[in-house]
Amino acid sequence: MPARIPRSLRRLRSTAATAAASLATTASRLSGRGAGGMIGGLVANAIDPTIMDRLGRGRPAVLVTGTNGKSTTTRMIAAALRARHTVATNDGGDNMDAGIISALLAGKDGSHIVLEVDELHVPAVADRLSPKALVLLNLTRDQLDRVGEINKIERALRGAVMAHPDMLVIANCDDVLMTSVAYDAPNVVWVAAGAGWTGDSVSCPRTGGHIVREGDDWWAMKKLPDGREFRRPSPTWTVTDDGLTSPDGGHTLSLQLPGRANRGNATQAIAAAVEAFDVPLDAAVEAAEGVDNVAGRYSTVRYGDRDVHLLLAKNPAGWQEALSMVDRSADGLVIAVNGQVADGEDLSWLWDVRFEDFDDLSVKAAGERGTDLAVRLVYADIDHEHIPAPVKAIEACPPGRIEVLANYTAFRDLKKDLQKALNKEAENRG
Repeated sequence: MPARIPRSLRRLRSTAATAAASLATTASRLSGRGAGGMIGGLVANAIDPTIMDRLGRGRPAVLVTGTNGKSTTTRMIAAALRARHTVATNDGGDNMDAGIISALLAGKDGSHIVLEVDELHVPAVADRLSPKALVLLNLTRDQLDRVGEINKIERALRGAVMAHPDMLVIANCDDVLMTSVAYDAPNVVWVAAGAGWTGDSVSCPRTGGHIVREGDDWWAMKKLPDGREFRRPSPTWTVTDDGLTSPDGGHTLSLQLPGRANRGNATQAIAAAVEAFDVPLDAAVEAAEGVDNVAGRYSTVRYGDRDVHLLLAKNPAGWQEALSMVDRSADGLVIAVNGQVADGEDLSWLWDVRFEDFDDLSVKAAGERGTDLAVRLVYADIDHEHIPAPVKAIEACPPGRIEVLANYTAFRDLKKDLQKALNKEAENRG
């Protein structure tokens, strides 16, 4: 049996880890190599593998996970909790161990913890933080060459839920896979948050039985091994066309973020704040309504004589939702696609997305994998021009409002390039 480490040594190791993380984060920012959201956590965890447990001890935590909507939902929950508490959160979107540790270090004085967590990391993070609540958004195909098969992820999440029976689960009952994750949870709040993409949930993840859909309802043709029917639970919270319904009745919801998916995210965020942390409903709604962008997503940047509206999409479900948000009355549309490790190098998903008619929009295909995208647009019968550099593609659009839809690294790089161009403009004017 390993020798027990003395408490004084554990404290010393934790102190050293915190100090080294702070130095690494500062160096990263000053050198311009990054925002420091990862390096501090990597260093701290290398010195003290128990650092996450220590930083989370005694602080109520809520974890948010799912294929799409994690950052938005996390931002809304954090805003709601700030009405009563101080909050530690990873608002930069770094949702694996290193990023979570960095967020906990940066928010070490926060009374509550609100974290988005990568689906594959939820079991380990839940074991280390013993969260008060877990928000389950949706589960669809995402970067198969990196993430893996979704039924395997569903099983891992289901195991995490069963390992923490006291944890309150806020689950989307419109999503078949997330319903399966939470189906046996002792403490669950069901939210009808919508399911725009159903292509990855045609069968029950537990039995393989076909899923039948009828209006808002769905059920599996094959019963579960214990004889129970696997069917959509009755929600106590529901997103509606103009707001949401809660156990207390209907409420209007006027979000600054576009799309029905964000209305579903907001409904789950509000339900989590109210049900798990007793935040007054009006305060939770107001907090969700106050979120106007998430790490630059949905923001508009003035670039020369163009207003560039930025949208991010990372997988088939996210792309389909983002495409529905494109303003068809805009003056131009740039679609930028990269295929780096963070995006997923396999872009076969392009053929699963329904690229709709864009009316008279001037469409440009851009990004490192712009050629792949251009071929897809040809088969979708969409008139377009291939311009690899996203900033050049924007400049090739007519003056006015330009919609830009990009995947992860294309979005990240475009933001940097736009900022450089804007800085250069400012220097020239000066």
